[in-house]
Amino acid sequence: MKIASTSFETSAADLDGCPSWDLPEFAVIGRSNVGKSSLLNMLTNRRDLAKVSATPGATRLINFFKINQRWALVDLPGYGFSKTGQAQRRQFQEAVTAYLTGRPNLRRVLVLIDSRLTPQKIDLEFCQWLADTGVPFVLVFTKTDKLSAKKVDANVDGFLNAFAEVFDGVPQVFRSSAKSGGGRGEILGFIGSMVAG
Repeated sequence: MKIASTSFETSAADLDGCPSWDLPEFAVIGRSNVGKSSLLNMLTNRRDLAKVSATPGATRLINFFKINQRWALVDLPGYGFSKTGQAQRRQFQEAVTAYLTGRPNLRRVLVLIDSRLTPQKIDLEFCQWLADTGVPFVLVFTKTDKLSAKKVDANVDGFLNAFAEVFDGVPQVFRSSAKSGGGRGEILGFIGSMVAG
């Protein structure tokens, strides 16, 4: 898929503030500091589309980006550690839950997993929640350029093995590197097939 146009559309604090359009949406989420903004910028070939921060929990709202006037990327607040207060974290969680379970044009959730880490309980629990609520998702392993291919393979296999112990089957899996652009074609191809289909 060729990206001809990208634009920031709006930010929403809750489901009621989301755009009233019927564009297919692909939401991106992961634990704090997993490389979400870097992936969004890599996919759209824009350095500054999403704010990249070294501080976990930088995304505070649900951010909508219109792509090719035909579909949208949705940047969701990360889960896990962030330097925000408990009440604000609870507000993020409620907004994300409402979006994921109540947005009719959500086509897929891209759950980002840090390929440098062994399986993390918080990632597995989030995937379990998505599966239990019937929200369709795929896995995107990020930062694959940070370790040797052998170590990345071991961590990805470890996560998928832990996943398979809880779930029947494994969702579609992608590997990505914001630095090298690895995985960009595969992810956009997947999105393009869903938009077209």
